[in-house]
Amino acid sequence: MELVNRTEISEFFLKGFSGYPALEHLLFPLCSAMYLVTLLGNTAIMAVSVLDVRLHTPMYFFLGNLSILDICYTSTFVPLMLVHLLSAQKTISFIGCAVQMCLSLSAGSTECLLLAIMAYDRYLAICRPLRYPVLMSHRLCLFLAGTVWGLCLFKSVTETVIAMRLPFCGRQVVSHFTCEILAVLKLACGDTSVSEVFLLVGAILLLPVPLAFICLSYILILATILRVPSAAGRRKAFSTCSAHLAVVMLFYGTVIFMYMKPKSKKARVSDEVFTVLYAVVTPMLNPVIYSLRNTEVKEAARKVWGRSWTSK
Repeated sequence: MELVNRTEISEFFLKGFSGYPALEHLLFPLCSAMYLVTLLGNTAIMAVSVLDVRLHTPMYFFLGNLSILDICYTSTFVPLMLVHLLSAQKTISFIGCAVQMCLSLSAGSTECLLLAIMAYDRYLAICRPLRYPVLMSHRLCLFLAGTVWGLCLFKSVTETVIAMRLPFCGRQVVSHFTCEILAVLKLACGDTSVSEVFLLVGAILLLPVPLAFICLSYILILATILRVPSAAGRRKAFSTCSAHLAVVMLFYGTVIFMYMKPKSKKARVSDEVFTVLYAVVTPMLNPVIYSLRNTEVKEAARKVWGRSWTSK
């Protein structure tokens, strides 16, 4: 297939919320604040996990990966979205659109699998405590994280190349505030069946399969917790599980709604609101739900903070 779209289109217009000026004025301070909290919260988690030796465990290694992922994910589109909310010029270059699409797909796919790995890590820690250090070794942690990041990047590059090679016949208005792949595919005037098959297979492998694995892991965890004799220990474990499951439900629920619902010919504002929910709110809440409620992280943060003031 010839790259005819490269000669016909040099940029895309991201429609976003341009038809709702009042909503744009409301979203700018709201999204700015959430993005700032996302950057600060996840950066703090990474710093504490690296600086405190007590947190050099598989759980906090994966939490550090999740923090890096959340920063990368939101940074692929939030800064440009904030600029567009205040500007009438809401364009993005063809290459910029492809890069944004690829990085967003890669980050989202990686988070799906990373959440499953984190559930498996908690299963081993709670249900197999004696063998946990052997089963979840540092080498295995590095292998799992590297494999997930690499495979998801390869998958996303493939999906992006297939989508952006399609002819667009001069159509350049994307009914979205990012170069989201489904929104871009609606502009194509060629056969999109290959791209749709790739997306469907990816959605099945990255949504129901990891989600089922997560649910199974937590069912086994809860069964183990119920056998804990201490009431205080059960409450603490239940609180941790409910926090993990809350983020999993928020992330997977909104993603499944976006990517596995029946296709509609006309874009709706509700779709973009759901996208903001899982793309901006979830990364902001992850440090709070996963880590900042954890006593070990709080103590480590106080220790690192006190050490920094002492050195001054």
